[in-house]
Amino acid sequence: MLLSLIHITVIDVIDILIVAFLLYKLYQLIKGTAAMKIFFGIAIIYFVWLLVKALKMELLESIMGQVIGVGVIVLIIVFQQEVRQFLLMLGDRYLKRGALLGKVKLISDFSHDGVDSIVQASVEMAETKTGALIVIARETSLQTIIQTGEKLNADINTQLIKAIFYKNAPLHDGAMIIEKNKIVAAKCILPVSQNPNLPNEYGLRHRSGLGMSENSTALVVIVSEQSGNISVAQNGKIHKVSDGEHLRRTIVAYLRKKNENNSASKRKASTEAESVAPETENLEAQS
Repeated sequence: MLLSLIHITVIDVIDILIVAFLLYKLYQLIKGTAAMKIFFGIAIIYFVWLLVKALKMELLESIMGQVIGVGVIVLIIVFQQEVRQFLLMLGDRYLKRGALLGKVKLISDFSHDGVDSIVQASVEMAETKTGALIVIARETSLQTIIQTGEKLNADINTQLIKAIFYKNAPLHDGAMIIEKNKIVAAKCILPVSQNPNLPNEYGLRHRSGLGMSENSTALVVIVSEQSGNISVAQNGKIHKVSDGEHLRRTIVAYLRKKNENNSASKRKASTEAESVAPETENLEAQS
């Protein structure tokens, strides 16, 4: 009899799932904080108000309704930090990562978080003029190069990258190798470019990055210790990037997942990778 009076539609199910998801995310944000007790107190008041409405206690319902109406503003004030973090989380996860805008798939198990960590570390090292040489392997394994350095097999992390290239760190000399979303080695020795047409202004760090790009399909990120400029070496060419977003687009274009059976998609990805890199003529590179 009771079940015959209950009508649940697909919209009701969706409504319940959305509310449950929002409550779960809110719980994740305030878990372990003082705001947790406040949240439960407000939840109790709200459920009491629903019970009062169901029992049609009009006077008490009116009073509690006014309290809850004002309580929404109080709730925003009390949880302003949590609300801000929640909105930032949504924006970062679903817009910046491209989940709602068509997320670009990356090959070789690379993640957008890993790319962002590389970019952030490069930008921060450029600001402090910390020299760096980061080799990103897309398809071909670089075991012969890895064997010349120290194996790490660590997750990609901004602070770890900066710590490795810190001028007094034991692993700061040489190159860092990144494969399959892992920092696999540091202090690696790269082949130096023997191109006789290179200007004398090119230092050893840039010549090594260029040499690596000549001998492999890897992309090499180079941070100049003297000028603080960020450059990218690929396919025997070296390109200066203008800022962090430019570097991120370059790396994503290089790591973009391609359909091996679709030559048109290959040409498109290759064209995009070239389009994000400026002209290489008269580029001043400092080691």
